[in-house]
Amino acid sequence: MVLALVILVIVVALVFDYINGFHDAANSIATVVSTRVLSPGQAVIWAAFFNFVAAFVFGTAVAKTVGSGMVDVNIVTTSIILAGLSGAIIWDLITWYYGLPTSSSHALIGGYAGAAVAKVGMVALIPAGWTKTLIFIVLAPMIGLILAFTLMTAIMWIFRNFAPSRVDRHFRRAQLVSAAAYSLGHGGNDAQKTMGIIAGALFAGGFLTEFRIPFWVVLAAHAAIALGTLAGGWRIIHTMGSKITRLQPVGGFAAETAGAISLFAATSLGVPVSTTHTITGAIIGVGSVRRLSAVRWGIASQIVWAWILTIPMSAAIAMGIFYILHFAGMP
Repeated sequence: MVLALVILVIVVALVFDYINGFHDAANSIATVVSTRVLSPGQAVIWAAFFNFVAAFVFGTAVAKTVGSGMVDVNIVTTSIILAGLSGAIIWDLITWYYGLPTSSSHALIGGYAGAAVAKVGMVALIPAGWTKTLIFIVLAPMIGLILAFTLMTAIMWIFRNFAPSRVDRHFRRAQLVSAAAYSLGHGGNDAQKTMGIIAGALFAGGFLTEFRIPFWVVLAAHAAIALGTLAGGWRIIHTMGSKITRLQPVGGFAAETAGAISLFAATSLGVPVSTTHTITGAIIGVGSVRRLSAVRWGIASQIVWAWILTIPMSAAIAMGIFYILHFAGMP
């Protein structure tokens, strides 16, 4: 029975990772598609490849933070993990349907926390892990915005005497590199969150004597998110690539590069940062260089409200599912 439940949790976790991939596909490819450097089909293949390659580049610091640094692993059961994943999946599908680029990462940690609190109360949460995550809810888009604004300003000054057609040609090539770097950072940070959840299920089920991340879990999580990216996320791509602000190849390069730098830094620090928040902030930063009116602030404010609601809504959904599982007798 325990083995069957753990297998069920692993399957649901990988389904979440897959949904994370297509929900967050826009994060990796919206800029390169909106600037027409790659077609949507070419872009998703490019992004999916680097999502998977990230398995061999980054460690598992983020996975350890999510799996054992935010919720007390000693109270975790399969029903908590299953309820947390279900809450995250439902919220992701709701926001995907309405084309809102919310954070799958925050949906996951919100669902995980909500289910744990439903079982034992607030003592289930580890304050230190939550502190840095909540701080980065604010910092991630700001870092992306400031880096992108600075990089875009520097590029415009350096290439101020170049013909626009020449600048466009150079940055069309450069954007392939920046898109690859961002996809690498996206896979490196986001896939690790599911790894932490799977490792928690293995530990709770007694299949690991200590909390660690087996390499087969690393490969499975990266494969799932890469396949999800291949499935695309066209509703959100439209919002990210054109509704917030119009981008040229040079702007796409600046946004992706700023996003990649932010994600590489956060992943190395073990912070489960929102890739969605980061790239959205970067896109706004690029748009703000031209003029503040170049950013459609109405769309941006809708996205911010969706961000604010993500953790409490996914937590509430997970709580409800946990109570259902508990009354059904699931451990």
